[in-house]
Amino acid sequence: MSEAAELPLLGGEGEGERELAIRSARKEGRQVVTLRMVENGLDFIVDCEVYPVSGLRVEPLRPGPYKFATLTHANAFVDEAMRALTYLGCETA
Repeated sequence: MSEAAELPLLGGEGEGERELAIRSARKEGRQVVTLRMVENGLDFIVDCEVYPVSGLRVEPLRPGPYKFATLTHANAFVDEAMRALTYLGCETA
């Protein structure tokens, strides 16, 4: 994830938010996790959507949001989550 990359804003964002990155994970072709990182003023926030693999749930679980004081800490959180999902057999993007 590049600190300088500014992705287009998605609908539903708060005023002054700038989307920095979206990462996702799939298992056996099914979407299981989406992580979205935004800058909001002085904070960096990671929103998560989790689709449990063992259920037929249509709406995702939404743990968090996770708030960080620096982009470095937010990136470390996202990178570690993606590493864990890869270890569990997911394909990440």
